[in-house]
Amino acid sequence: MDAPGGSDRHESAAPGSPDWLPSFRAIAEYESAAGRFAGAVLVCRGQEQVFAEAYGLADREQGIPNQLSTRFRNASLSKMFTGVAVGQLIQAGRVDPAAPVGAYLADYPNSDVATKVTIHHLLTHTGGTGDIFEPEYMSRRDQIRTVADYIALFGHREPRFEPGTGFDYSNYGYILLGAVIEQVSGQSYYDYVDEHVFTPAGMTRTGAQPEGSVPDLAVGYTGEGGQDGRNTDILPYRGRPSGGGYTTVEDLWRFATALTGHRLLDAEHTALVTTAKLNAGWDGKCVAYGFVDRVVYGVRSIGHSGGAPGVSADLAIFPISGYVVAVLANADPPVAQEVCTFISHRLPVTPRRDPFSH
Repeated sequence: MDAPGGSDRHESAAPGSPDWLPSFRAIAEYESAAGRFAGAVLVCRGQEQVFAEAYGLADREQGIPNQLSTRFRNASLSKMFTGVAVGQLIQAGRVDPAAPVGAYLADYPNSDVATKVTIHHLLTHTGGTGDIFEPEYMSRRDQIRTVADYIALFGHREPRFEPGTGFDYSNYGYILLGAVIEQVSGQSYYDYVDEHVFTPAGMTRTGAQPEGSVPDLAVGYTGEGGQDGRNTDILPYRGRPSGGGYTTVEDLWRFATALTGHRLLDAEHTALVTTAKLNAGWDGKCVAYGFVDRVVYGVRSIGHSGGAPGVSADLAIFPISGYVVAVLANADPPVAQEVCTFISHRLPVTPRRDPFSH
């Protein structure tokens, strides 16, 4: 099918609705009415739409309801797109996972990062490259507009530990991967991902354009820090290789379908980016290249979640059964993760050959 659903609020399941649907719908509608959940939920199996509904308001002040086609900020889900982009360059022989950062960023300011931190370290959060949400960034977030701007701000930092000896979730590490993509491809990170990930996957409503220039984008509302309002004061100028862009639940299904159908990477390199490299210690979640590889009750899923004030997102792809669960919310985390977990734990398990195996 061309798309898993339309843009109306209710695009309910086909005949033979799953037995979890009534209880889920009752909970979702109750939580939405109470103002604790606003977003969109899509469940597909292959080309078949199982469940699709949107809840709450995309803009409270304007009274605009969320739709399945509503764009939501996706936070760290963007790491999957960056992981696939790097995987493509590995597949093309243009990037070596074992090579250090300096092999691609010859002028990188810190010599230890340049010589000791490898592409594999960046992809698996084991390089000690740290985060970006520091006071110096927050005070000038509107001025940080390019991948190079982040490096100018943070490139002097030493690794937080000897690269390869620990795990520390690193948003900055994925920004460095964006810089590698730019250097190797000769394109901006944004142009590369648009051309080589979003376009072949048919993701026409996904991107990372500057804030204020994106139509149909849900307003994020947060209750963190005693607030009860928009998340405007924490938003970046635009999305980055580590997160902060926007997408729709329908586009996430398209991404999952393109990935499992080997339209983004061949079978070998699809397995490379989606197969666990180490246990992160997050309730059995294991880190791959931009993906989290997890087995719960003997059932494997791959995907990623994302969260920030007023932003909650989760994508779970089940290679064996063919199910895809996509949840996006313009509300505080972990609401999307909770919705995704509720549904995922109730999906039937049908043995099929894992399309990621080779």
